Amino acid sequence: MYLQARPVGQDGSMTTPLYRRVADILRSEISAGLYAPGTDLPSERELRERFDASRNTIRQGLQTLVAEGLVISSQGRPYQIRKHEVFTLNASRFEDLQWTTAEDGDSYDNEVLKAGRAPHQTFRVQMAPAPVEVAARLWIEPGATTVLRYCHRFVDETPWSTQATYYPKWLVDKCPRLAEPNDIAEGTTRYLADRDIVQVGKVDEWESRPPSPEESRELQIGSGVSVLVWTRTGYTTERPVRCTVSTFRGDLNRVKYEIGDLSALQQKDVH
Repeated sequence: MYLQARPVGQDGSMTTPLYRRVADILRSEISAGLYAPGTDLPSERELRERFDASRNTIRQGLQTLVAEGLVISSQGRPYQIRKHEVFTLNASRFEDLQWTTAEDGDSYDNEVLKAGRAPHQTFRVQMAPAPVEVAARLWIEPGATTVLRYCHRFVDETPWSTQATYYPKWLVDKCPRLAEPNDIAEGTTRYLADRDIVQVGKVDEWESRPPSPEESRELQIGSGVSVLVWTRTGYTTERPVRCTVSTFRGDLNRVKYEIGDLSALQQKDVH
């Protein structure tokens, strides 16, 4: 059932632009669950009749919802309610060797599998000059040679994130598997630890920004959706050994940290 509203084209007493009123009403209906995620909105013709509004007005209203990330627009297809199957990443235990064992393998796979989801990733390995921001974090000169291990990650076959990890050349000389064009089954953090390069500290930085054209393509990001960028620099007791830049779809990811003594959570079911 539609929310009760007079046709916007007949409401001349209001100063809000007609397309905004169309967007407001549809947004309210989406929030109320009238349209399920993944389903189509009524056609432009149906919306024109319902709201007694012009085609341009309806399209402007729909594009407003697209920009807000509520609706997907694809050429030749109806406007569709965006699915929000959010994946929660526990960043505080991600790559934690006390949580993962050598048999567990990659920490990303672990986290996704423990959430009852299906992980999948593709990756490439290449020699790459260090970007200025990465070089500063690794204490090397901008443009210095690094090994870049790049992962394109999926959850349930949906693009979820990319991960670009830069390793300085001196470290690769000690740990040559980092430069091999193959996945490291036990995970790179475990591989380094097994070679006595133990990361004892991490610095995390987060930012939100519009996606680049390449990020929009790789992550299949629609208009109005931002990306979350997580930069993690890993340290031994002496120096930084890697810089990882992970880029997430802002609409499909949630991040949480667990800090301090959380033994009280074990009592949750008791109360």
